[in-house]
This record gives sequence, C-alpha cells and structure tokens, in this order.
Amino acid sequence: MKRIEIESKLNASRNLLLANFQKLTPEQLRRPITTSEHDPHSQWNALDHFSHLALIETTFATMIRRHVSGHQNPVGLLTGSNGEPRSREEIFQIVHASNEEFQRTHHDDELTQIVALTGVARSESLRLLGELTDQQLDEPLEGAPWADGTLGGVLGANADHAAMHWKWLKEAGLDQNA
Repeated sequence: MKRIEIESKLNASRNLLLANFQKLTPEQLRRPITTSEHDPHSQWNALDHFSHLALIETTFATMIRRHVSGHQNPVGLLTGSNGEPRSREEIFQIVHASNEEFQRTHHDDELTQIVALTGVARSESLRLLGELTDQQLDEPLEGAPWADGTLGGVLGANADHAAMHWKWLKEAGLDQNA
C-alpha cells in the first residue's frame, strides 16, 4: 500500500467515523449493545467500541516503532517471555483481556473525550507514516496478521478496524438511521 493511499484511507475513515458518531443520541452512545469477548458479564456500548480503536491504533504504532528499532519480536504476541510459541487461544486471551481493561478504563468517558483520545492515536499514526520511508512501508512486520503484514498495511488496517467495529454496531442493532 502506497503512502498516499494509506493517508487517504486513514483520513476518510476518521471523517466517516466522526460523522457517524456525531449523529448518535446519548442513549444510542451509552446503550449496552455487544458482549465482551473477555467477560461475558460485561456489555460494551458504542462509545466503548469507539474508544477501543485508540488502543489498537496506539498498539500498532508501538509495534511498528519496535520493528524499526530492530526489536526481534515487535508484535509481542506470538511467543511468551520464555520464547515458547503461544497458541491462538492464548493470544486471543491476552488481546481480549487488554481490550477489556482499556474498555473499563474509558467506559465512562464522554464522546468528546473519546474523540480526543482517538484523535491522539490517529495523529500518532499519521506522524509515524510521515517518518517512515517508502521502503519501510513495504517491510513486513514480523508476526503481523493484519492486512498484508507490511508496516504500511498495518497502519492502513486502522481504517479497516474502525469500519469493522461500525459494522458490528449496526449488526447488533444500532439505529440504522445513524
């Protein structure tokens, strides 16, 4: 994926997400709508899904920065601290626990706080995009299952991630007029 495609995709995604969330009523923003993949007793609302995007975007940027600095395990999920490979189930347990912890931290945040939170994360992605060379954007991020696995693909995957969460919200019953 080329630099201009990545930046265009990230900007279009952000604009669409802001427009969609701005249309929602306070009840639509706060109504429990999906069940946590970590804790079946925890319900996520639309704002939880929105804030979650900041966690993943920040995490992807961290992984890419670790790759650029020469880290041997930049994604950090495939093997444990003992160097042994983790099972897919173990990886998902770690990811879902992290998601739930972040959700609990930001569950009571207001829309404006979440817009700011996700804005900081997106600005970090755009800054990182500007720092990477075209050659680096084409480098594989070891252990990355997202997009095409390249640094540029992982950056662009943030837009796909946002679209996926919006789709899940709609499928779970978020007002179809939003």
